[in-house]
Amino acid sequence: MEEKRIVLTKPYFSLDGDSCGDHQKPPNLIQLILSLFKNVRPGADLTKLQLPPHFNSTKSFLQYLGESIYCVNSDMLGKCNSGKTPLERFIAVVAWCISTMRPLIYGSAPYNAILGETHHVTRGTLNVLLEQVSHHPPVTALHATDEKENLEVLCCTYPNPKFYGTSVEVLMHGKRQLKLLNHGETYILSSPNISVKFIPPRIEWTGSCTIRCLETGLEAELSYGKKSFLGFRGNPRSIKGKIFDSSSSKPLFEIGGQWDRTITLKDLDRGEVRVIYNAKEVLSGLKTPIVNDPKGVWPSESAVVWGEVNEGILTGDWEKATEAKRAVEENQRELLKERKSKGETWIPKHFVVSYNKEDGWDCSPTEKIISPAPIVVPFNC
Repeated sequence: MEEKRIVLTKPYFSLDGDSCGDHQKPPNLIQLILSLFKNVRPGADLTKLQLPPHFNSTKSFLQYLGESIYCVNSDMLGKCNSGKTPLERFIAVVAWCISTMRPLIYGSAPYNAILGETHHVTRGTLNVLLEQVSHHPPVTALHATDEKENLEVLCCTYPNPKFYGTSVEVLMHGKRQLKLLNHGETYILSSPNISVKFIPPRIEWTGSCTIRCLETGLEAELSYGKKSFLGFRGNPRSIKGKIFDSSSSKPLFEIGGQWDRTITLKDLDRGEVRVIYNAKEVLSGLKTPIVNDPKGVWPSESAVVWGEVNEGILTGDWEKATEAKRAVEENQRELLKERKSKGETWIPKHFVVSYNKEDGWDCSPTEKIISPAPIVVPFNC
């Protein structure tokens, strides 16, 4: 039996312009981008477009999504649970939500996860499991549990990238839930979208995000800043928003700042202002997860599926990376043909998946508790 190649890399994003990843950028990036899209019609759905490895960041989308939950320097989720009042807990949830919007690096995208791919990681008492439950359209499910804190995170995410001539807009469909079981509170969170501009080259979070607690009636609206062609109308990394009571629509707090720097909260009754999120404290110095039990790593793990591709990118061997990526994609096509010939329907292992036109995709975990993983994030990460 061929030995599994488990290739894990550092969290990949840019804070204050510094790359935190292992990816090596190829030359003439703009030329590569323009050549890639020259035969794509404006408005086209890009979910089936296969990018060459030059554009990849040695991460699967599963890892990218998982890192937003488990790669932090401070226990943002624990703070959500430790608030003494519903309002304190809600403010902590807002800060946690902002922390999951990681800075992005232009010209670098995660791999499109293959059907059945998984990512299973532990950080402290938090256990996180992701599975690619659909390939066309791409749907990713996430379930995280922390028995010590008695909390649970559920996500069902299905991005929809579209090409518009001078930009790619990625609509981040789906919803996230955070359950604080000790307090009987469920928080529903949406996500802003991603905008990739070619001229001038930049990538940013755009649009709005909502957070609401079903039991307390507290809600928040966050607007992610955006600038024009000449760079006016504010900073693209800015956030403005408010927290209010949905029963009266009365604003309680104003939110402002930059999601890659600091976010402040202003009490509208008292006029007091305080910092609720500091990106440098939360995201700086993150380290690579480690494998505690190689034999316990599933063949479907992202670090195994894309291990050989990662090796090619990290060493700058683009021919090896291209061949390895093509092999992964060809294998998926062969498996699909085989299932069709047998009349079989693929069924996820860790989630029950449903879809309807009104609510979209929904992913329910088959297990109440996620078990500890063979891949572990160090505490000093």
